[in-house]
Amino acid sequence: MSFVRTFAGDVSPNQLGFTYSHEHIVCRPPYWVEKGADDLLLDDKEKSQLDVLDFKRHGGRTIVDATAVDYGRDVAAVQQISNETGITIIGTAGFNKSFLWDAPMRDNLKQLVGNYETYHHWIEDKTVNQLADFVIQEVEQGLEGTKWRGGQVKFGTGYNRITPLEEKTLRAVARAHHETKAPIHTHTEAGTMVLEQIELLKEEGINLEYVSFGHMDRNPDPFYHEQVAKTGAFLSFDGISKIKYAPESTRIHCILELVRKGYEDQILVSGDTARKSYYKHYDYGLGLENIIAKWVPRFKAEADSLGFDGEKLITKFFVENPARCFTFKK
Repeated sequence: MSFVRTFAGDVSPNQLGFTYSHEHIVCRPPYWVEKGADDLLLDDKEKSQLDVLDFKRHGGRTIVDATAVDYGRDVAAVQQISNETGITIIGTAGFNKSFLWDAPMRDNLKQLVGNYETYHHWIEDKTVNQLADFVIQEVEQGLEGTKWRGGQVKFGTGYNRITPLEEKTLRAVARAHHETKAPIHTHTEAGTMVLEQIELLKEEGINLEYVSFGHMDRNPDPFYHEQVAKTGAFLSFDGISKIKYAPESTRIHCILELVRKGYEDQILVSGDTARKSYYKHYDYGLGLENIIAKWVPRFKAEADSLGFDGEKLITKFFVENPARCFTFKK
């Protein structure tokens, strides 16, 4: 039996439609709260919902909310947005990356995992299998003690390094995948350490066809991308609209290089929209509508001009590939 787990329950993969595969909708990351970094706090449910409605108005159907427990997700608010807009939303169990873990642990989580002061203390104290049990619970019972279950499991690593605690969460998430069959998503800081993540996942017996590696466009290296694609994994180009990192021409070139080499079935595209200044209804940014309304036509035009079928590729990246990537196969 194959299904996708969403805030509205388990659905057939063919129900997803046009999908953003990596976004953040409502979250208050404890690390950034502590630092007073207001731009990184998506803390107004109504404003986030307006951007989700913009996405829907242009034909969007599904959003993967990649906010893990240590990034201050608001499970109830995101579920309400899904319910009130009719947009399918997939939630995320697991972890992010180690530099966030020195922030104070939120009180509601302490009630579930014990009275730890920080995420670092919690992860350091628990065994790999105990952390795996927490992730399994979030997939099979509910995120942070709610009734809304996670639809993917996640871990992350830092820039050009994997700390011992990051390796610990990687192995915990891998073991949770074996138990639940939930798809795996990984955070890669600036697109680094993917090959090293792959080796650790192989040690845990993971079939890499169930894994999507994030932020591939932050490391715009076609040779590197091909090494990842050869494993059968999904590559997530999830920095669309962020010109400060690279022009869209660079991202499109890297994507089309993978297509040219035969990997079009392994590409995901999204925006990782995680700042007020990226959202239209918080701070006049490009908003959740930008990819579907403006980037997609631009990609089609460029792909067509180079002899590709732009329309077919857009259907691959936003409909067919997400439907396979986010499916539980039991």
